[in-house]
Amino acid sequence: MAGRPLIRTAPPAGQGPEPPRSRVALVSVVSNTALILLKVVAGTLTGSVAILTEAMHSAIDLVASLVAFVSVRKADEPADESHPYGHEKLENLSAAIEGMLILVGSGVIVFEAIRRLVSGGEVHRLGFGIAVIAVSIVVNLAVSSYLVRHAREQESPALEGDAAHLLTDAATSVAVLVGLTLVQITGAQWLDATVALAVAVAIVFTGVRLVARSSRVLVDEGLPPEEMEAIAETVRTFGPQGVAGFHKLRARRAGTRRHVDLHVQFRAGTTLEDAHRTAHDLQDAIALRVRNADVLIHLEPEDRVVPGTEVPPE
Repeated sequence: MAGRPLIRTAPPAGQGPEPPRSRVALVSVVSNTALILLKVVAGTLTGSVAILTEAMHSAIDLVASLVAFVSVRKADEPADESHPYGHEKLENLSAAIEGMLILVGSGVIVFEAIRRLVSGGEVHRLGFGIAVIAVSIVVNLAVSSYLVRHAREQESPALEGDAAHLLTDAATSVAVLVGLTLVQITGAQWLDATVALAVAVAIVFTGVRLVARSSRVLVDEGLPPEEMEAIAETVRTFGPQGVAGFHKLRARRAGTRRHVDLHVQFRAGTTLEDAHRTAHDLQDAIALRVRNADVLIHLEPEDRVVPGTEVPPE
């Protein structure tokens, strides 16, 4: 009896009670655009390099939000001839691009802050700048919380990366707010550039984390051990239904999807129809244990001896 592959595709992500990921990402695009305008105006009026740094940080966030918006729309497209596994990995690529943008932005911030420390400079009209930064903190915290909630519900790397951008922006804005307040109180102009340097350091850590996490998916790192064990446990429960063993269990992630494939052996005397029916039941059972799983099962006879085969209890 020749092996026969089966596949069942999970429902496209972005459907169901949650709003589509593209709509969630659009909220970030709108908020970042508004904050950039506010910060550029405030930075120009006050002459603060820290505020201009925040404006550039928001500009990076806007680019990242646009990348996330485009990627989640593309990732929702069904598989086609040129992308038979779908487009979900575009979300992971998006998150990696966002991380690299953060690293580039931090380099620009460091350069500008050091230049200001060396050449000097004076900030003024700090009251307006402080008010703008305070508003940006509130907006970024609200939008990032919204993105984090939907990123977890829909397991979206692009939304998660976008949320990380905004959380970092909110945290650095707090530092800028403290720095500007100290400049206004003490008159120490060098604090403005020093705060900008501290912001750059914080941004670097976020960028490195995003690039590292996305890279693991892009190189097809396996699923976490607990998810692999959940799949194996599910297969073992099918022993009474004629499953004699399984091997070559592999799984990887792409965007919100998990792609799982394995070879399942059936006991002698099992008809192809029964094996086919059991395989579909097994696919459904795995999908209940592992979210958004596309499962490919290769049917094999029991008498094929393969090293590493695990035999479920009857």
